[in-house]
Amino acid sequence: MKSTKKTILDFYRMKQEGEKVTWLTCYDYPTALFEEAAGIEMILVGDSMGMCVYGYESTVPVTMEQCIVHCQAVRKGAPNTFVIGDMPFMSYHISDGDAVANAGRFLKETGVDAIKLEGGKRVVSRIKAIVDAGIVVSGHIGLTPQSSGQLGGHKAQGRTAEAAKLVIEDALAVQEAGAQLLLLEAVPPEVGSFIAKLLKIPVYSIGAGEGCDGQLLIISDLIGQFQAFTPKFVKKYADVAEVITNAVKAYVSDVKQRKFPEEAHCYRMMKGEEEAFKEAIKKYV
Repeated sequence: MKSTKKTILDFYRMKQEGEKVTWLTCYDYPTALFEEAAGIEMILVGDSMGMCVYGYESTVPVTMEQCIVHCQAVRKGAPNTFVIGDMPFMSYHISDGDAVANAGRFLKETGVDAIKLEGGKRVVSRIKAIVDAGIVVSGHIGLTPQSSGQLGGHKAQGRTAEAAKLVIEDALAVQEAGAQLLLLEAVPPEVGSFIAKLLKIPVYSIGAGEGCDGQLLIISDLIGQFQAFTPKFVKKYADVAEVITNAVKAYVSDVKQRKFPEEAHCYRMMKGEEEAFKEAIKKYV
């Protein structure tokens, strides 16, 4: 039975009713199939693909072309799930016009339902321009990986009263600019809960505590696939790295010991053809 894709109106209703939204990243077709089958309500095709898929040290090298290709794959795998495309570094930084054009590419070329971009007050004009073009926007504040160099690395934000005030001001600015959703990353739960109550738009957490309107995790963290580091806010629900490694080890062992392939894995010649085959190859030996 196909699930019914939720809309932005459903997310507002869920906020009002106190129902938490489940959100995961995804970068490929088969994982999208799994996530939709499991009942995930939103998918982010995140620029975190830079580290989780391509092995980059950060999200900065990710391009529009990479994001487009991965969004296309995810959309095919999860046609009945609300999918958000993540705008990569420098796809919206130069001008409002660039921001609208690239946001439009996500919708026209991949069929996603919304886009996400990082930043608070500094991207207000970008958010307004994209929303004016008729595109649903999710903001992203707190720890913003694309500009983590300015933050001194991947560090939690809003941990002092003054720093928390700045996060709150960013949240209000993003809402005022017209964003319909907001992601809070790596801020104290007190700050996340306050902002979720303060704002009218749904506010989701990735490391911002349970008090937000829903939760996001990186799929590669959740299933134990990404090995470079594990953020404090991650809960691992599986260890596929161990499963895959052990499976490959078993395959290597079987091949070396001539245990694979077995008879069950072989295609035998049609009845009566083996003798004809032996006769046909005599001229080669």
